[in-house]
Amino acid sequence: MTHHNKLFGLSPEAGRWVYVVTGLIICLCLGSVYSYSVFLKPITESFNITATQGNLPFMTFLASFSILMFFSGKIMSKFGAKKLSVLGGLIVGLGWALSYFAAEAKSINLLILTYGIIAGSGVGIVYGCPINIVGQWFPDQKGLATGLVLAGFGGSALITAKVAGSLIPSIGLSTTFLYFGITFAILIVILALPYKNPEAGWKPAGWTPPAAASSAVDFDSSQMIKTSTFWGLFLAYLIGCLAGLMAIGISKPVGSEIIKIDGETATMLVGIFAIFNALGRPLFGWLTDKITPKGAAIVNLLLIIAVSIMMLMAKEGDLILYVVAFCGFWLILGGWLAIAPTATLTFYGLKNYARNYGVVFFAYGLGAIIGGIISGQAKDAFGSYQVAFWPTLVLGIVGLMIVMALLKPPVKE
Repeated sequence: MTHHNKLFGLSPEAGRWVYVVTGLIICLCLGSVYSYSVFLKPITESFNITATQGNLPFMTFLASFSILMFFSGKIMSKFGAKKLSVLGGLIVGLGWALSYFAAEAKSINLLILTYGIIAGSGVGIVYGCPINIVGQWFPDQKGLATGLVLAGFGGSALITAKVAGSLIPSIGLSTTFLYFGITFAILIVILALPYKNPEAGWKPAGWTPPAAASSAVDFDSSQMIKTSTFWGLFLAYLIGCLAGLMAIGISKPVGSEIIKIDGETATMLVGIFAIFNALGRPLFGWLTDKITPKGAAIVNLLLIIAVSIMMLMAKEGDLILYVVAFCGFWLILGGWLAIAPTATLTFYGLKNYARNYGVVFFAYGLGAIIGGIISGQAKDAFGSYQVAFWPTLVLGIVGLMIVMALLKPPVKE
């Protein structure tokens, strides 16, 4: 083996695992948005705003993320994953760091711009890069490598919620934003610098590529959106993201206000819930393979119905009920982030997959916006987040009917 084939001084087979580790750490930085519920109460209290307004930066962040992810997929082939990661990493850090000024000025509009639009856009730019790199280095174990990298995004709140929960009371909200921003920019840029694609034709030793499967017909995006299958997938994904992201955004205040647990316990539990978000991906990825995308979607929607009912029954002191329900909500979101890409690939083929999934992924951004509005309005209009679980219950039932009717292999015109 010639020297220039080595990766990090190791054989490519061993060295490529470094990309999995660095990708996981980058995704930990990107997924810190999932610890937003720890910031929510300090923001609404210090800015003196309503719950709906307090949700706006979170909703904007996730919407910006889903829009920019669509466009960054298109430009990655031109600029490469390294340049895109460095650029996106600096934007992520800048958005978080500039939120220092929004918190100092107590301006929600400025926070929507800095945290929501700037940091969210940066995450959308970087998100596909580690996935692209490990996908190229792991043609033999694509699912496993990608799943491990993305577990960093889903499990991020396990670490970032704990850090934010201890920083905010000690150094203040604005300085916490600043420290997060500086840390994220440094980590993402440094970890992306070693990125390089394997040489043309490289494959792992002892691995033979499977014969090209003549599976699904390849659809392009315009053909895809004309199928009823797409709308079944899009609407079900929207409902799953809406329920999951809504719950993620209010996890801590629900624990404090409805169950009446102390702030420290509520922050600690957000970290526990994050584990289930991370677990949702491999679990539902496996289910999607075993019982088809339709079967996995049905299981997920039944779970939405069950956990919504649990939260409608929950009252002060019902700690177990709250923990089980919210582990379920975080699992639901992680699950959809495995079901939707796999379903897109299964139904519409590999050829236009990146672009097609970019279109399907708009459901995530839309779900974030609608979910945030529902929880904020429930709190502002009815004085309790509990009312928000009525819409998730009803939508879970609607989603089930949509999936039963529409989620089947599409027929090309």
